[in-house]
Amino acid sequence: MERGWLICIEGLDKSGKTTQSRLLVEALKSRGLDAVYTSEPSNGEIGKFIERYILKRRERLPVSIEALLFAADRIDHFEREIKPMLSEGKIVVSDRYVYSSLAYQGAAGLDINWIIEVNRMVPRPDLAIYLDVPLEVIMERIMKKRWRSVMETLETQSKVREIYMRLVRDGYLTPVNGNRPINEVSQDIQRIVFERLKLKV
Repeated sequence: MERGWLICIEGLDKSGKTTQSRLLVEALKSRGLDAVYTSEPSNGEIGKFIERYILKRRERLPVSIEALLFAADRIDHFEREIKPMLSEGKIVVSDRYVYSSLAYQGAAGLDINWIIEVNRMVPRPDLAIYLDVPLEVIMERIMKKRWRSVMETLETQSKVREIYMRLVRDGYLTPVNGNRPINEVSQDIQRIVFERLKLKV
């Protein structure tokens, strides 16, 4: 490939994003392509701060602060990690990207256009996939966790899904039915990605 590709996998909490992102990287590598997995919040200093002081709090901070911190982490993540890999022609698969901010902070009432503005320093991905899993399945999985983030509530997840579906309708996200066996979901994602990359399935 002459240039890199940025692919992101989006979805509600516990929708299978991490599993599917890693499986996609493995599938691309099996085709001889240089693919790399990454995720948000990132492993940088801002991302670690978010993990510790945002996601593990009992109460949410003001949503504007959340959005700014996630945007700062995303810019750092892109400049420090993603951009250099793209310049080397790698395929970067990101477990969450800018659409997570639109969905999660937008669901908390923040103006979508403002969120877009504070994230305009990072480019849109070449392909964004949304794993659609029913709310009742998501909540069943969340309730099995030992600890839950402040965003893992039925009310929040329901509002987040509404925004994700709006992004699907507007053409920003390509939907995949995530409520199926892992290998079936993976095959669908691979088909979409390989078609975009003009590879034979």
